[in-house]
Amino acid sequence: MNCVAIILARGGSKGIKNKNLIEVNKKPLIGWTIESALKCKELSHIFVSSDSQKILECAKSFGVETIKRPSEISSDTSTSEAGWFHALNHIKNKLNILPEIILAPQVTSPIRKKDDFSKAINYFIENNYDSLLSVNVMRDFFIWEKKDNNFIPINYDFKNRPRRQIIKEKYHENGSFYLFKPEILIKDNNRLGGKIGVYIMDNLQHYQIDEPNDIKTCEYILRSYNEFK
Repeated sequence: MNCVAIILARGGSKGIKNKNLIEVNKKPLIGWTIESALKCKELSHIFVSSDSQKILECAKSFGVETIKRPSEISSDTSTSEAGWFHALNHIKNKLNILPEIILAPQVTSPIRKKDDFSKAINYFIENNYDSLLSVNVMRDFFIWEKKDNNFIPINYDFKNRPRRQIIKEKYHENGSFYLFKPEILIKDNNRLGGKIGVYIMDNLQHYQIDEPNDIKTCEYILRSYNEFK
């Protein structure tokens, strides 16, 4: 099946200025995601979509194709779906490429194994999914929320605390990447729909770079574990 990667990387960011181009272990943040995609033999094309010329030039230096994204769908309030939809139209109408599966990795999640994308795509095809999200397993997380100036648990009864061994597994959407068929995006204007699957990743892989302190954490993990290099 023809699978293409669409990597969204807009120029503006609030938490960290020029976030997609910051150096993470001497490599631009976007470079980690591009290199993961380049290792995936199941991809026929890799596109980076951005409103920033600096990001597009950086992407070209890694040898991938680029799409200039309009400013009206590149603001803080713009959805990723709008970016993917614009890129999909460009790929189909300007380049005459008709993808059957879209891999949509998030640049802020650099911690990946070299075969994560390949394994996920093959798993997607084997199970005939329409969409898929990357997750990590949550086994014993007890979650509270604030309500009317009081704190209350929302997923367990603290008066009858369950033993860890009997807690059902839950899955945290870690945001590393998504897979979906183009028709799901077109029909539902959503990355998820139809028959949905999950690809389970290690818990260390849920770390993202959204704030300055996240950089050192991700750098340490990428530097310390050979499977993420």
